[in-house]
Amino acid sequence: MKKEAELESALSRNRRWVVNNQIKNIILRYPNNEIPIETLQKKFKTLDLQGKALNWLSKYPCCFQIHDNRCRLTKRMMNLVAQEHSLIDSLQSLFARRLAKLLMLTARNRLTALKINEFKRAFGFPDDYVIRILPNYPNLFRIVNESGRRNSMAIELLHWDPDLAVSAVESSAAKHGTPPHFSCSLPSSWVKSWERFREFDETPYISPYSDPRGLVEGSKEMEKRNVGLVHELLSLTLWKKASIVKLGHFRREFLLPDRLNVLLLKHPGIFYVSNKYKIYTVLLREAYVGSQLVDKDPLVVMKEKFGELMEEGLHEYNQRRRLLNVEKRRKLGVPLISVDGAKGRRRSHEVDDDGGDSNGGDSKVGGLFDPEERKRFYRVLFDDDVS
Repeated sequence: MKKEAELESALSRNRRWVVNNQIKNIILRYPNNEIPIETLQKKFKTLDLQGKALNWLSKYPCCFQIHDNRCRLTKRMMNLVAQEHSLIDSLQSLFARRLAKLLMLTARNRLTALKINEFKRAFGFPDDYVIRILPNYPNLFRIVNESGRRNSMAIELLHWDPDLAVSAVESSAAKHGTPPHFSCSLPSSWVKSWERFREFDETPYISPYSDPRGLVEGSKEMEKRNVGLVHELLSLTLWKKASIVKLGHFRREFLLPDRLNVLLLKHPGIFYVSNKYKIYTVLLREAYVGSQLVDKDPLVVMKEKFGELMEEGLHEYNQRRRLLNVEKRRKLGVPLISVDGAKGRRRSHEVDDDGGDSNGGDSKVGGLFDPEERKRFYRVLFDDDVS
């Protein structure tokens, strides 16, 4: 699938936040909410990070405070943590509805806790959702374990609520007074893709909450149902996206096709598939305008506050790094480079508009006037280093 810069940017932004959120959770689990840098370094492999932990933490001074080779969260971060915990407590009924809808999408109205745990953060569930949420809804959920093994523990839906068996597509159609149908978010120049979408859209919408066992495998109706089910699953997530590999783990429970990636790539107007960070991710196109979510879950709004604090610290780090680099160049006697704000051009104070030096010398004398050397210099001086 052709890469789209804005959607790729959304995935990149989320990636950095996810890593810092994981670090935050690790720190909170340690005594006094502090962790030795050496201990955190050992955990970097599980976070799929390379390099020194100290270097990463230094990029986010508004989030992490380092002292005596130990790391803790800043006061501003701890304040956001308290707000997040309060918000999670107030959203228990929302989590219960979301969990019920998830179970209603399955063939047996049940899922193992291990399977749910794979997606619990995508749906916003707290880590202790089993003991925090389930006991408050005894008429809706129960825990079953037919084999007695710990990894076989499952959560089962006890009551089918028809008011919950309404998909995001059906809900949107009801608001607009139209028949339920998928939207296509593609440029008008994608003529063939639009033609395929219109042909697909001719088949009546099939609710993902309906029983699919009467549908013929490989039929247009089954394809419509499968697309609707993935659409609904993504609609239930916070960021309207999910790992395709993880979705594939639910094929049996949701009666999805084996080649799920083929189904997703067949409908580029509905789904956007990315391989950023070498992880295949599917994103719901209609949920985004540019790189921004259209409708934000309360938890997303809260998490964006973490992101804003993270970006503030990153900006502070980059500004400090630029100043250090400029000072280093000045001490070495290297010509300083400025940015022409009007035209966005980087230009030496000692080079005139024609590329020669202000004393009339030849511009082809090596050093900073060498094209490759200039590229390297710009990369060192202006690289934001946000990865």
